[in-house]
Amino acid sequence: MMVSTRGRYALRIMIDLAEHAPSGASSGASLDAPEDRIPMKEAAKRQGISLKYMEQILPLLVKGGLLAGVQGKGGGYRLTKAPEEITVGEILRLTEGDLAPVSCLEEAAPACERAADCRTRGFWQGLNCVINDYLDSATLASLCAK
Repeated sequence: MMVSTRGRYALRIMIDLAEHAPSGASSGASLDAPEDRIPMKEAAKRQGISLKYMEQILPLLVKGGLLAGVQGKGGGYRLTKAPEEITVGEILRLTEGDLAPVSCLEEAAPACERAADCRTRGFWQGLNCVINDYLDSATLASLCAK
């Protein structure tokens, strides 16, 4: 499994939003309050990420329910849940798709004709569990704390 730039940048964006959320702003805050949103132009500058590239990542995070946002003048984004409730696994699955280490373990993979006799399948399944368990044990809050 190789995490792409998209996945790495998504993590950086989410950390930036968590760290720069206005104090007192809750994840349940209304998007009608501009002071609760963070303009992506500011986050892009802080993270050294092209705004154009960031605009390709944000819809994935919005569609996945991790961000809510308003575009245009006075717009911006905010987390939809507390950082403690968002796992690295969630973020990477939204941006990377399946995190399986081999194609035969991917969710939509066709049945492998060799699965019953495969001497390595158990090994790959174990690695897949370790990867997913590790990614799901790390939260956005834990990354912010480091």
